[in-house]
Amino acid sequence: MRIVSIVGARPEFVQVAVLSGELRRNHEEILIHTGQHYDAGMSDRFFQELGIPAPDVNLGIEPGAPSAQTGCMLKGLAEAIRPLDADLVIVRGDTNSTLAGAIVAKQLLLPLAHVEAGMRSYDRTMPEEINRVVTDHLADLQLVTDDAARDRLVAEGVTRGIHVCGDVMFDLFLRARERALESLPPGLQAAVAEPYALLTLHRAENTDDRERLAAIVAGFRDAPLRVIFPLHPRTRARLGEFKIDLPPEVLATPPLGYLEIVALECGARTIFTDSGGVQREAYFAATPCVTLRDTTEWTNTVEAGWNRLVGANSSAIAGFLANAPAPAPGHPPLFGDGNAARRIVEALETPETTAIVAEARATRVARGYAAASER
Repeated sequence: MRIVSIVGARPEFVQVAVLSGELRRNHEEILIHTGQHYDAGMSDRFFQELGIPAPDVNLGIEPGAPSAQTGCMLKGLAEAIRPLDADLVIVRGDTNSTLAGAIVAKQLLLPLAHVEAGMRSYDRTMPEEINRVVTDHLADLQLVTDDAARDRLVAEGVTRGIHVCGDVMFDLFLRARERALESLPPGLQAAVAEPYALLTLHRAENTDDRERLAAIVAGFRDAPLRVIFPLHPRTRARLGEFKIDLPPEVLATPPLGYLEIVALECGARTIFTDSGGVQREAYFAATPCVTLRDTTEWTNTVEAGWNRLVGANSSAIAGFLANAPAPAPGHPPLFGDGNAARRIVEALETPETTAIVAEARATRVARGYAAASER
């Protein structure tokens, strides 16, 4: 098959690093980067470090409000995908790139596969929740991480095309953790010689709300241990705009590469984050996680006792800095066995999927969207 893969943000880059290799054994993959993470430290470095194939198309979408950014993506993706005569479109997760890719695929009458389907925070104030719900209900193939995600889809009336595959991010984590520590620059190697906490913060609900951002930062004042804080470009900008100073206990760094983040996740006493990807990576690393959100789509990590939700509560943050949350006694395999990429490709090659692709192609030919003779 000729498969269009759409990416735009860090978790999607991580997934491509594993999944592209599996896809390209038997299929043609065309990789489109929307440019959603526009900073070189958030995008170019991941492609280089993880050996991700160079994008065939980079739309270079400028940052902006979710609706404006998504609108630009819709136009750019439609223009890029229409002439490709593709068989299938793959989107991942819950970003603006995910939503735009899903809408364009269905407008062009192309089958749609959603990696990491079925996740829910049940918080419709989060743009990511809207993105994932709409994408799930448009997709032909739901490639879910676990049985709970499958059950959520079934409860919403989505009952066809569901495949439990595990988490591609776990696949890569297992491969990367052995060599991750070697990736740390000397300055960070010195910083991690003593106990430390890791902080990541980038979601608009936290960074664009001055009161929430100030409350989160206040929770790290007088921290009893070093807090390493790779600064997302948006977060850095908002800290300056709101005139919020970081406490001296917080060591701010530029955005870090994947291997560096994995090394810090594995060595941290506690991880504080508002990232869905980092919540999962904390679980992979068996490091207690404190989530700086009021809800999470990764409820399985909370239920397993390895993740706590504290929102922007300064006192709760300070409390978990002083006394790291005790992990649960067990650590069940919530995200598969490290073979998710292979299972995803197998799901794309089933007779059911083959029939969906053939039917969609016949419909496009009949309506003048594609010419079979051009294959």
